[in-house]
Amino acid sequence: MTAYISPFAADLIGFAGSFFIVVAFAYSNLTTQMNALWFNAANFIGAALLTVSLTVNFNLPTMVLEVVWMAIALFGIAKALMARGADKDAAQ
Repeated sequence: MTAYISPFAADLIGFAGSFFIVVAFAYSNLTTQMNALWFNAANFIGAALLTVSLTVNFNLPTMVLEVVWMAIALFGIAKALMARGADKDAAQ
């Protein structure tokens, strides 16, 4: 059985992804103290949703961009989680 996403649904998913990325960008410019985990998680979710939409409305350069965006966000998530672990260890 093949899953099917209509072009309209793919557009809605893509808009949701764009929303996450734009909100993360706005947050990074408005905050005085960055929450790296939240910022990178929002970017990862946004890129993942855009990638889903690109499986229906394919565009190779944009797909490559979103995969790279997710990889960078995963690196940021791992770095933020390791920093939290180090902070908890230092507090003990």
